[in-house]
Amino acid sequence: MATLTEVRWHGRGGQGAKTASYIMAVAAAEAGWQVQAFPEYGAERRGAPMRSYVRISDGPIRLRSGVTSPEIIVVLDPSLIGTEDVAAGVATDGIIIVNTSQSPTQMGEQLGDPQATICTVDATQIALDTIGRNIPNTPMLGALAKVSDVLTLEGANAAVKKQLGNKLSPAVIESNLQAVQRAYEEVQTQ
Repeated sequence: MATLTEVRWHGRGGQGAKTASYIMAVAAAEAGWQVQAFPEYGAERRGAPMRSYVRISDGPIRLRSGVTSPEIIVVLDPSLIGTEDVAAGVATDGIIIVNTSQSPTQMGEQLGDPQATICTVDATQIALDTIGRNIPNTPMLGALAKVSDVLTLEGANAAVKKQLGNKLSPAVIESNLQAVQRAYEEVQTQ
């Protein structure tokens, strides 16, 4: 039977959740896994809540629905916690990574103390310091690489270069790599 890992990203339009999920999928595919990545949003504009999903497996992926029982949840915008149940369906041994300056304990209380491991990183501040813009997606990839076994730091860096290389200048790529590294070092776990 195939091993399947499901990841659900919560963010707002313009924060890079879709891009981050695609970068994660590229990293997994480069490591030899079967992958599936897709966003879920309507005609909303920048700032509207959205989700993006990633599935990683050692066998074919035949599911074509949104992720309802993820092993990993990544929250790019903590204001979504008050309006959506971002922890819904998380596995009891799952991981929730939140972009916030709060501690994992404080965030766990806000999330209703789910049985999952809570991790926090101030990806917004890292993005502002390294990239110069509030786009917390690449820092969240660094945090994900640190706290899970679905992504390595090397894989995240290679995928960032591959996915963003044709779209952004070398200086911007380098600042994104710095953001990944810094979040990898600064993420806190409960």
